[in-house]
Amino acid sequence: MISREEIRTIANNGIWKQNTSIVQILGLCPLLAVTTNAVNGIMLSLATIIVMALSNVAVASLRNFIPHEIRIPVFILIVAALVTVVDLLFNANLHELYLVLGIFIPLIVTNCIVLARVESFAAKNPPLQSTFDGVFMGIGMLWTLAVLGAMRELLGSGTLLGGIDMVFPSIQPIQLLPESYPGFLLALLPPGAFILLGCMIAWKNWMDARAAEKAKRKPPVPAEVFGCN
Repeated sequence: MISREEIRTIANNGIWKQNTSIVQILGLCPLLAVTTNAVNGIMLSLATIIVMALSNVAVASLRNFIPHEIRIPVFILIVAALVTVVDLLFNANLHELYLVLGIFIPLIVTNCIVLARVESFAAKNPPLQSTFDGVFMGIGMLWTLAVLGAMRELLGSGTLLGGIDMVFPSIQPIQLLPESYPGFLLALLPPGAFILLGCMIAWKNWMDARAAEKAKRKPPVPAEVFGCN
């Protein structure tokens, strides 16, 4: 079994403290190429979450049967099999989006985020904890790519949720800025993604520094609270 405290720690690490995109700076290839809008980032992140959760639980379940010398090839084989399944599902059910995401779904196999969590966590922990780790690490990637994609899309074209009709045909993108808005091309190019990612990293560092400063200013707990005289 897994305690609430363990789940809370794993969630905090995946979503914030060890966020793969703005702390560990992993997976920059899809981060820069796919996040031209929020929908692309969200859908690629969902595919990654599925792969991470299933690969983590598979590796955690088989870790005692995998010889240490061949663990990396076996891990890659497991991840590749799962990515193939996800790739075929996207092609069959979300074909238009599949064409937009292109090579970046198969490239999940080589994504440092997936292999890093399989090697550093799933290979050393039980299946349940490993499943939660995969899910929350993926959620950390999801909100980062969603925010980055939304900022790039808004600055670049003045819309939000562009391409949502490829997932839900009845929903149309939201035009937040006037249609006469000329667009800011830099935001849609990789240099713009680098700049906005740097702003997100700076924002997180500022939030962490602010929280640490508040923790220092917090008054100590009086001895009476612990029953001391």
